[in-house]
Amino acid sequence: MPQVSLTVNGASHTVEVENRTLLVELLREKLRLTGTHVGCDTSQCGACVVDMGGDSVKACTILAVQAEGAEITTIEGLAAPDGTLHPMQEAFREYHALQCGFCTPGMVMSAIDLVRKHPSGLTEQEIREGLEGNICRCTGYHNIVKAIAAAADVMNGKRAELARAAE
Repeated sequence: MPQVSLTVNGASHTVEVENRTLLVELLREKLRLTGTHVGCDTSQCGACVVDMGGDSVKACTILAVQAEGAEITTIEGLAAPDGTLHPMQEAFREYHALQCGFCTPGMVMSAIDLVRKHPSGLTEQEIREGLEGNICRCTGYHNIVKAIAAAADVMNGKRAELARAAE
């Protein structure tokens, strides 16, 4: 069986996998990073989104062997070592942008990538369009959009911390 060497959340790993193993399977089953979810097996829902080399990718569409040498960040790798949440995670909490939480890891990872690629800011419409590959079946998207807008301001240095959700 082939081996894949990659860095996940700052730690180096070499893992033996079958050629058909998906990245999401490697993360969940071999590395026990279960925050990356499998929701649809068809690349439609976005629950499996991770950062791979600076871009958000659906881990259910990538073979593990394609991740050879890659740097991967999963939802588990976002918080600081002291437990301080990433601004996007904090915004999702603060703005009640989740219910069951199943889509949240992929939604957060996609949102971080979206903000990173638009450092001058995002409109509500751009946020909604940027999330087209992520499905939430519980919340509607109103609070998700508010959370992303608030986190974008923090991530882009326009605000030092999140304002408390007013609604």
